[in-house]
Amino acid sequence: MRRALFAATALLSLATTGHAALAAADTPEAPYVDDRSSADAVVHSLYSAINRHEFARAWGYFGDTKPAKDFDTFAKGYDGTDKVEVKTGPISDEGAAGSIYYNVPVAIQATDKKGEAKVFAGCYTLRQVNAQIQAPPFQPIFIDKGALKPSTADFEEALPPSCGDGPPPPQKDTALEQAKKALLATYGDQCDKDRLANEPEVFSIKYKDRNAQPNDPDKETRLFHFSCSAAAYNESSVYYMTDEVDGVRQLQFAEPETDIRYENNDSDGKLLSVTVIGFRTTGWAVNSGYDQNAHTITTLNKWRGVGDASDAGTYLFRNGDFSLVQYDVDASYDGEENPQTIVDYNTAP
Repeated sequence: MRRALFAATALLSLATTGHAALAAADTPEAPYVDDRSSADAVVHSLYSAINRHEFARAWGYFGDTKPAKDFDTFAKGYDGTDKVEVKTGPISDEGAAGSIYYNVPVAIQATDKKGEAKVFAGCYTLRQVNAQIQAPPFQPIFIDKGALKPSTADFEEALPPSCGDGPPPPQKDTALEQAKKALLATYGDQCDKDRLANEPEVFSIKYKDRNAQPNDPDKETRLFHFSCSAAAYNESSVYYMTDEVDGVRQLQFAEPETDIRYENNDSDGKLLSVTVIGFRTTGWAVNSGYDQNAHTITTLNKWRGVGDASDAGTYLFRNGDFSLVQYDVDASYDGEENPQTIVDYNTAP
């Protein structure tokens, strides 16, 4: 078992639940991930360490059953590995004797430094010992056992539907659940209760970053749009997105701070000027929406119900994040919609 576990782990790299992820062991930019909050997170952390050549950290994610006879053998096992594509399937769990065991289906396509690719498939078991019965030092979730075997199937078809003889467990949308928990923790007392009960809009965004090579696979992020509260003429929302380094994080929207001047210092008077004097960020998006074709989030904050005074932002997705590209302000209060653009970064790369 130990030899089989070593052979499998020597070929795996950083994995993303339910999706393929491509990583090269020699990539210096590989993100640092050290998270034992779930079985998936431990797998991510293990192969983050391997991709960064932090083999002592990788060795530490295993329990008493180590993947090789000693640490030096473990580290040397990765000498010939170039890159690995990884898929993980639905995770099942069961309790036994004060522990929870998690079974993770896995398929990989491993490419060595000679360019030869091979497919392997199987299951890994991770164990979480009840924290209430542990004595110091505390041991979080760890890899208990597992093995991957050569597969003749294509990589796309090689992932086992489940571990063991039972039916596959229902697929858990881990990122969505994390976003929901973050919303409740941060805005649970500010959102309308009926809106908290609603499911968010979910979008998948595939892209290539600025450093991608022509043959590199697309990256993917997911966007979650939660409607939080509504007043007379403005609806406030909160957005979360997946990030390959930080997991799920809330979007922050840049907004310009302005100095608005009116004749006689009266907003009912003639508008003289609107000047940008700085920038700030906010987690709120007012009267917002995501355009899947343009890859933009737009906001429109009405200053009064007739909509003749407002501010509006456009945020473009590029290089894995949203950034402000245009901001308009209508400060005239003249009964007409006539905004002026005060920030324009549409030509930025």
